[in-house]
Amino acid sequence: MSLFSTLALAMGAAWVSGINLYASVATLGLLGRFANFQLPGELTALTNWWVIGVALALYLIEFVADKVPYIDSVWDVVHTFVRIPAGAVLAAAAFGDFDKGVQVVAFLLGGGLAFSSHGTKPATRAMINTSPEPVTNVVASTSEDVVAVGSILLAAFYPALLIVLVVVGLMISIFVLPKIVKYFRGVFGKLRGKTRTV
Repeated sequence: MSLFSTLALAMGAAWVSGINLYASVATLGLLGRFANFQLPGELTALTNWWVIGVALALYLIEFVADKVPYIDSVWDVVHTFVRIPAGAVLAAAAFGDFDKGVQVVAFLLGGGLAFSSHGTKPATRAMINTSPEPVTNVVASTSEDVVAVGSILLAAFYPALLIVLVVVGLMISIFVLPKIVKYFRGVFGKLRGKTRTV
């Protein structure tokens, strides 16, 4: 695998981990196992049946939990401590055949990419949860699943498109996060005002 393809796969796996780690791991494992796709570095470990099975089982649990308002937010908070480190590890593992210094850089960048996508996801979903109807939540969750699996497929077969997608995702995160913070400050301000009047 070329350096560019390895970079795209590492970036894609790390970025997608912040959105849906288990879909990312399962898709990579299935590609390596059934599509004869050569995973770079130490990512070949993902083709192990146990890894694929556990990733698919956890994906199914997340698939259900992610569709239920407020449960999805709790799930996202807990997974802050899973998705970001896992994204860093996946990026470093992709460069397993490279020098240790390159792996450390990949680890740091992978963690940053996972943080950017994960930071945007729960904040956006928490904002969606303020809507009383459940349809928006299901649509958002399903869209995230499609983006997760689609991004890994892009990384494998169209790496240049995946890099463009990750850059666009980073730009969206940079643009959206301040607006979400402002929104929640307004909500908390209103709540404080109500509690003072009670």
